[in-house]
Amino acid sequence: MPHARIRKTALLATALVVVSATVQSAPAAGQDVVRVEEGNRISEDIPAIPDALVERLNRYQNTRGANVAGWLGDDCLLVATRFAETAQAHRVCQPLGMREQLTFYPEPLAGMVAAPPRAWRQGFVFAKDSGGDEFSQLYWFDARTRGSTLLTDGGRTQNNEVVLSRDGALMAYTSTARNGTDRDIWVRDTRSGQARAVVTEGGSWGALDFSADGKRLLVSRYVSIAEAHPGEVDLDSGELTMFPVDGGKAAFGAFRYAPDDRAVYYVSDEAVDGAPQEFRSLRHHDPAGGAPAILSADIPWDVSEFALADDGRHLAFVSNEDGIGRLHLLSLPGHRPVALPELPIGLLGGLAFSPDGRRLALTLNSATSPSDAYVIDIDARTLTRWTRSEVGGLDTGRFVAPSLIHFPTFDQAGNGGPRMIPAFYYRPAEAAPGRRLPVVIQIHGGPESQARPGFSPTAQFLANELGIAVLVPNVRGSAGYGKTYLSLDNGPRREDSVRDIGALLDWIATRPELDADRVGVYGGSYGGYMVLASLMHYPERIRAGVDIVGISHFGTFLKNTEDYRRDLRRAEYGDERDPAMAALFDRISPLNGAAKITSPLFVAQGRNDPRVPWTEAEQIVEAVRGNGQPVWYLLFNDEGHGFRKKSNADHFTAATMLFWQQHLLK
Repeated sequence: MPHARIRKTALLATALVVVSATVQSAPAAGQDVVRVEEGNRISEDIPAIPDALVERLNRYQNTRGANVAGWLGDDCLLVATRFAETAQAHRVCQPLGMREQLTFYPEPLAGMVAAPPRAWRQGFVFAKDSGGDEFSQLYWFDARTRGSTLLTDGGRTQNNEVVLSRDGALMAYTSTARNGTDRDIWVRDTRSGQARAVVTEGGSWGALDFSADGKRLLVSRYVSIAEAHPGEVDLDSGELTMFPVDGGKAAFGAFRYAPDDRAVYYVSDEAVDGAPQEFRSLRHHDPAGGAPAILSADIPWDVSEFALADDGRHLAFVSNEDGIGRLHLLSLPGHRPVALPELPIGLLGGLAFSPDGRRLALTLNSATSPSDAYVIDIDARTLTRWTRSEVGGLDTGRFVAPSLIHFPTFDQAGNGGPRMIPAFYYRPAEAAPGRRLPVVIQIHGGPESQARPGFSPTAQFLANELGIAVLVPNVRGSAGYGKTYLSLDNGPRREDSVRDIGALLDWIATRPELDADRVGVYGGSYGGYMVLASLMHYPERIRAGVDIVGISHFGTFLKNTEDYRRDLRRAEYGDERDPAMAALFDRISPLNGAAKITSPLFVAQGRNDPRVPWTEAEQIVEAVRGNGQPVWYLLFNDEGHGFRKKSNADHFTAATMLFWQQHLLK
């Protein structure tokens, strides 16, 4: 293998802080590991990937999507898409027109925010980190000169969540520059370049919206997915006023000034007249008009996002209904529903009204088609496609659309019947008659995330090429199903979510088309913990597992995660400084139960991961190998929490498919 170093080496000891965690047994004496170093990639005990598999995967790995990031001042759309190694900024000026690339960086862009139509200069702000370390810096791309300018300090600080004033004169953003731990709110004068911190109260703060005159700023302090505290900063006096919250605690999402600059629109599950609310609804509050009005009261699901037109005539919002996105449009100020053209069933996002307010751009994604940019003409009620992303020359008619299933778990719901867990089921369309299908259970991260039926080339390859059924559950603790469901895995109930996987294994055993003796588990981040925990609890029922950037011990994870994340994660998992919680972490963490992991394991990690440090991967690899069990290990030195560079993602996917071929299909 050219430019590679291959050697056999004894297992390397990893120096890290362990919080009351003990490895069950040491590595077997004389056990060798085949280690291959090539560029920024380190592989251990991973066989050579056959050329035939790489070729078979190639078309699936060359699918791409395009995501709306806003409108540019020249009436063109700003979109993010990838034509080479990473996602970059492009402009598209007409339906199905050329995607003109604007930025050319080796690192992917994130958080693009286009200047408002009345801004004093045109262009957009974007964020970019280095090697996935998430110390993102902010840059200005000038539409006139096509040049980029660094706006933040360029050091090991995290800067993101940008909001621009109506005239583009002010830019608010979140930064850890003051002490590396707290996420403060800063405001930058875009003409002079002077920046100042306007909220330094401690904790995790975000800027939400400027008033029309640029004198006030809506802000929010995030505590957890179930708790946030909104407020307003007077930018002249510096005074911060917090808004009262009915019930004292609630989740809040987007928060915007209404066109009259007095009232506000926002998303929250705040109590109504003292009555708790399960879902996040869209609300309108005019301080002169009494209690807030709930605008989505007839939708018993979360509102995930909304957008206001600059001309003040319309508001668009998206509801997340059992994982499916539904678009709604209201006329203002009366909040009357406006008819829309029929949209494909799938996921919706990136809402952006055109500068004249007559069109609405959005990103559409479905299980059988990658993300693309579309534009709705509001008056004409027409939907026009603006990008057509490549699908590697594949026949999209063969793509598998998942069905939504629900399976019973171990406990009861509030109605007295068994609690039902939702999951998306990708069933191969061309399975041989009478052949029982092997299964991969894919578990999302978060844990406060939600698996939704978006386009996944990996799921399509598993189903179409390898004949593997894919089940994607939303175990307890997932978002999207109400605050009660969200809280069911908190603190001491952490392993109840693992028991949901046990219930899914029971469900698989009842299905005549599925092979309960050939089940694999796959997941990233918290989903990686779920993979390891499932292998620990159900070793006889799970054939193999793939853990990507996963937590192996909650105590060491909390000790070693970046400072600015620690308190946010304690709110979900518990505080490792509490002796009772530390004891719980010792009991439930896979690192201490590694002796029970007897199925083949594949661990993949980014060296620069600020969320789940690479030491979490190193210690579980060492512990499981210490039991005499084989472990494939893949480490990318130029990645963080996941794999964003195409060559890295392609290699990981190919290795994963080889792992399934060797340990699930045989």
